[in-house]
Amino acid sequence: MGRNREINQVIKEERRERILYGALELFALNGLAGTKISDIARHTNMSNGLVYHYFASKEDIFIELTRTALERMLAACRYLENLDLPPHKKIRYAMDELVKTIRTKPEAGYYHLLIAQAAASTGVPAEVKVLLNTKRAIPYDTIAGIISQGQKLGTIRQGRAEDLAFFFWNNINGIALHQVMYGKSARCPHLSTLYHMFFTREAENG
Repeated sequence: MGRNREINQVIKEERRERILYGALELFALNGLAGTKISDIARHTNMSNGLVYHYFASKEDIFIELTRTALERMLAACRYLENLDLPPHKKIRYAMDELVKTIRTKPEAGYYHLLIAQAAASTGVPAEVKVLLNTKRAIPYDTIAGIISQGQKLGTIRQGRAEDLAFFFWNNINGIALHQVMYGKSARCPHLSTLYHMFFTREAENG
């Protein structure tokens, strides 16, 4: 009996994750308004009723995906802050890892696009707007803080740390959007140009 319960739990979790992943792709490409439960069911090879068994509405799925995206990003920020690396190497590590993840995991690009859509749209649930208003600035503040530390050490170029953090995230988001648009044919330029935007000559060579 216990074994059957464990198996059933695994099946439930797998179905739930399948719904979330399928919905993520549809929401990223079509938006919340352009996606129906029937679209999610068809995309994940499930019935409408089975999708409703796990989520009461498409809005609940959208909220869950937004929360997951933000929580993952905040966890990554905490990890970055705690790395035993000098500031410029933290920034380089963040660039490298973010781009690698975007290039190798399709859901990463979809999450970036989902958050952008959620921030720009007026038709998302109020809970999503609350999540964005309370958490979306944290990744920018984290990068700005690390940049400021590097500027004091002379390894990161001078300028407003907040502006450099803005350019950091807009470059990452642009790469994510390009990856979603072009898939396997997406270009992958060398990140040395991006390094040059942020690091002093000594840091680039070090």
